Amino acid sequence: MDQPANSRLCKPALTMEKAAEIIDAVFGLKVSEIKSLPSYDDQNFLVKALNNETSTDITEYVLKITNGTDSQNASLIELQTSVMMFLKEEGFPTATTVPTRHGNTMSLESIDYGSGVEQQYLVRLLTFLPGIPIANITTDPDILYEVGKLAAKFDKTLQEKFHHPEIKKLERGQFIWNLENVPLLSQYVYAVGEGSIRETVDQVIQQFKNNILPKLSQFRKSINHGDLNDLNILVETGESSLLNPYNKYRISGILDFGDLSYGYYVFEVAITIMYMMIESPDPLPVGGYVLAGFESLLPLTPEEKGSLFTLVISRFTQSLVMARYSVTLNPENESYLMITAKTGWKHLLKMVDLGKEAIEKIWFETANAYMTRKQIA
Repeated sequence: MDQPANSRLCKPALTMEKAAEIIDAVFGLKVSEIKSLPSYDDQNFLVKALNNETSTDITEYVLKITNGTDSQNASLIELQTSVMMFLKEEGFPTATTVPTRHGNTMSLESIDYGSGVEQQYLVRLLTFLPGIPIANITTDPDILYEVGKLAAKFDKTLQEKFHHPEIKKLERGQFIWNLENVPLLSQYVYAVGEGSIRETVDQVIQQFKNNILPKLSQFRKSINHGDLNDLNILVETGESSLLNPYNKYRISGILDFGDLSYGYYVFEVAITIMYMMIESPDPLPVGGYVLAGFESLLPLTPEEKGSLFTLVISRFTQSLVMARYSVTLNPENESYLMITAKTGWKHLLKMVDLGKEAIEKIWFETANAYMTRKQIA
């Protein structure tokens, strides 16, 4: 996801034919099949290509074309790519980059849409990860626990082990998708319109200002993925055993490192809880299972735990407001941009109606009950 104040030219709009030409010219691969993939403000293609001109072996890749605004910050994209490659070496299920003909991880390509004005985009070819988005399954407590554990391991590994000369670029200041920047939503709330929903949005933003901003110094800092949503986590069918009869799924992929930024451990778990609630048929206990997984590696402090409710409703608000705003920029992408909004508003209003104490009771009791069951098993 990107800063929202972009023109509609920001999102690439390459044809499949043009994408295939780039794969041949930049990466030296002959495309046998290509199709467009859904995306927020980049453009992605699923590609099947011959390994070389004399081979009949076909390999799957993902062509990622970064939006025009972020393409102007090549060092940040390189840093995100380095994080992805580092995590692969650490055993995480992330993609790797396919080198260009010149041995680079990416290439800046100029595209002329016929107007005579060229737009430049950074292009990367990534290895294909197996599995289906977690959005396509009915999540159960065990996979939600594993997602929470993954979120904690992701942040902990980067905070403790990752080093890079450009790492300060992850201090992204006014980046709208950093949870710390919820107050910046005031610039975009007009896209929501007026009425009860607008009142709820304003209420949540004010709660964040009152209850979170004064506590930030008490939270533990970390590098956040920032977008562990139900389309960015892939799963495969797991193998059950007598020792683990509940293992229906395993995590097989982590996608989209575009929202990487410095934040706090509690931000990551709050963002993850919010996204895992979206498609769940029983959304309120979801936070308990995700929290149990996260705290199995990174127990939250009392200050962090006491802020979780406000952070989750703030992320709902952030996602819903920015989706409405982004539709005003890219109306042709409305079906993808509004995925979260289908059930997101309902969940947000329900949480606000029940209140902090009731939701925390559900989450904490669910987490404790799950861990008790896990210890007995």
